[in-house]
Amino acid sequence: MVSALGVAVVGFGWMGRVHTQAYLRLPHHFPGLSLRPRLVAVADEVPGRAEEAAARYGFATAARDWRAIAADPRVRAVSIAAPNHLHREIGIAMAEAGKHIWIEKPVGLTAEDARAVAEAAAGAGVQGTVGFNYRNAPAVAAARELIAAGEIGAVTHVRIRLFSDYAAHPESALTWRYERERGGSGVLGDLASHGVDLARFLLGEIESLAADTARFVPERARPTGATAGHARAAGGELGPVENDDYVSCLLRFSSGARGVLEACRVSVGEQNNYGFEIHGTKGAVLWDFRRMGELGVSRGTAYQDQSVTTVFVGPGHGEYAAFQPGSANSMGYDDLKVIEAYHFLRSIEEGTAYGATLEDAVRSAAALDAMARSAERGTWASPA
Repeated sequence: MVSALGVAVVGFGWMGRVHTQAYLRLPHHFPGLSLRPRLVAVADEVPGRAEEAAARYGFATAARDWRAIAADPRVRAVSIAAPNHLHREIGIAMAEAGKHIWIEKPVGLTAEDARAVAEAAAGAGVQGTVGFNYRNAPAVAAARELIAAGEIGAVTHVRIRLFSDYAAHPESALTWRYERERGGSGVLGDLASHGVDLARFLLGEIESLAADTARFVPERARPTGATAGHARAAGGELGPVENDDYVSCLLRFSSGARGVLEACRVSVGEQNNYGFEIHGTKGAVLWDFRRMGELGVSRGTAYQDQSVTTVFVGPGHGEYAAFQPGSANSMGYDDLKVIEAYHFLRSIEEGTAYGATLEDAVRSAAALDAMARSAERGTWASPA
C-alpha cells in the first residue's frame, strides 16, 4: 500500500534544489517504496527564494523562517540544506519535533555539533540520513564488495583526492563558506569530509592521522547582496578568509593499512577531480568520479607487470539497475542524490538505517577535528 510522506526542504540554494528534484524522481526509479514524498513546505531566509521554489516545484507552503516547518504537523521528514552553522540548531529542532532528517554534511561545524544532532535523533526515535553522496556511486559499491571479498588481497595503502577549482578565482565572494563561525573548517568540512567517509566506507576505521593545512587566498571581497553557490564579488570591501583552502593528511587505519587524503578548493585546472586508488597485496582498484561508471581493477597472480582492466559498472552494482538497463550507460551526480533519497525513505519505511547515517557524520567530523588539531600542533592525532 502506497502512502504519502509530507516532506520539506530548509535552504534552497543548489543543494536544496537537488534534494527537491531527488524527491520528485524517487517514485520513478524506486516504485517499490510504499512511501511517496509529497512536497509540503520550503523555507529560505533570502527574500523571494522560497516562493520561487514553491512556484517552480509545487511546494504547498513557502516561508522565510525554518521554524514554521518545525511546527508544521503536515511535515514528517525534512531536508536540511542550509549553511553549515545552522545544521546543529535546525537538526536538533526538527528531530525534537519528531521529523526524520536528511541533512547535508558535515552536520555542523564540529564533531560536537554532529554528535548533538545524532543524539537528538536517537532520543526522538527518528531516522537520519547524511549527504555523503559519493559512496552511492555503483562503482564505489562494486569496489567495496571487491575489497571485502579479498580480490586485491589485504589492503596496504590508499590515496584519496578531492581537487576542485570552485574557490580558485580571486574574485569569489566572501560568503559564509569562508568564515570560521558560519563555514567551519573550510575545505576540511566541504571536501575532506567526503574523503573521510569514502575511506571509512571502503577500508574501515581510521586509527590516527597527521595533517597539514594551508590558506592560499587570504582575502576575498564581501558580497553586497544575497548569493548562491560560488558567486563573485569584484570591487567589494575585502575581508579575511578564516578557514583553509587545502589539507593533506596521512592516515593509519585500524586494519594496519596506510593512506593519504588530499583536498583543495583552489586547484586551478581541476574540476571535481575526486577519486581514489586502493592497493592490496594482490592487486588494486581505482576510481575517478569524472568517469563515474568505470572502475579500474588489477587482480591475479602476476604481481609484477600485472595489468589493469577497466570494468564498466552495470546492473548488479549498487543501485545502478534503478537507472539504466545495461552496463556502461552513464549516470550523473544528481542520480547519487536520488539513491540517497531512497535510503532516507527506506530507513523511514522500515525503521532501519540505510546509507550514510548520523553516526557516519559523527565519525567523519571527529576525523576532521583531529586533522585540525594535528595541523595546529604538528603532531599525530586520533579521531577517537
